[in-house]
Amino acid sequence: MPPAKDSPDQAARDAVAEAARIAERRGAGAGHSDPFTGELRKKAILPLLVLHFIQSGPSYGNQLMERISDVTAGVLSVNPNTMYPLLRQLEARRLIEGRWEHPERRSRRYYSITPEGRAEYERLVTEVRPFLDSLARSIDAIVGEVYDR
Repeated sequence: MPPAKDSPDQAARDAVAEAARIAERRGAGAGHSDPFTGELRKKAILPLLVLHFIQSGPSYGNQLMERISDVTAGVLSVNPNTMYPLLRQLEARRLIEGRWEHPERRSRRYYSITPEGRAEYERLVTEVRPFLDSLARSIDAIVGEVYDR
């Protein structure tokens, strides 16, 4: 008899199946991005984290990459090819504003959140939470399936 739809066994199978579907769509086997981190980017996790960290004070790209890696225990590792285009996009949307540490020469560019960025942050906090809750449930189900037998 198959497990009930909401059982931990079924939740774990569903999570693995979804990861496989994502990997297949993105060609993960062909050297493309990791389906896990790709899905986190797609769900606005990176903009949420960037706005979250910037709201407590100006930050620069490498600092943001380190903070994201620290808060996710290295699970979500952001490289410069992802971070800097994201920062430029957020700046173009006027959600953040950048200023050079030394305007006379290009050094570190510090980013601060704008009022529009604070509003977007609040929107993302609400919008992204269901996805994070779902992800946490899936991980708990996998851990329960594999380790808590």
